[in-house]
Amino acid sequence: MADGRTFNDDLVAAIQQLGTERTFDKREMVLREGEVEKNVYYVVSGAVRVFLLSEHEELTIRFGYEGSIINSLSSFIKGTPSEFYIETIRKTTLRIIDREHFLRIAHSGTESLKQYTALLELLVTQQIEREIDLLTVSPSERLQRVLARSPHLFQQIPLKYIASYLRMTPETLSRVRNS
Repeated sequence: MADGRTFNDDLVAAIQQLGTERTFDKREMVLREGEVEKNVYYVVSGAVRVFLLSEHEELTIRFGYEGSIINSLSSFIKGTPSEFYIETIRKTTLRIIDREHFLRIAHSGTESLKQYTALLELLVTQQIEREIDLLTVSPSERLQRVLARSPHLFQQIPLKYIASYLRMTPETLSRVRNS
């Protein structure tokens, strides 16, 4: 990676070369709760959501859309059953690379390991930001925090899923957006 490319660049290139492409219909499951995550997904087109089921509702925790790399990370790292579902929001094309190929890329050299570590650090930081969002009482402030990080979110994801992500009803989200 001495040519200025990042681990993400190399990962996307490897996914393009080694990964398989699959198109999913709207609301098709990519991964179900209880399955062990064995892949990394690159969203070529469309969008996915990562969610879990509580006793009374679906709780959206993450989105992936064109150009995103996504999976059930804790299951992927630990090799344990996923607590999450990954579902397509609309017709979606994914490039899929398996764990073995992914880790081979990550461990291919010192620079790759540094970039892989940087990617994991970014994911940890994003998760902390997400936790702060959930602890923020004001729906308006939650919305503003998310829009500051992902201003294009409303162009990619339907309101009902954004509302779930923000832990509010779609009606509350519409009211907050219009105020």
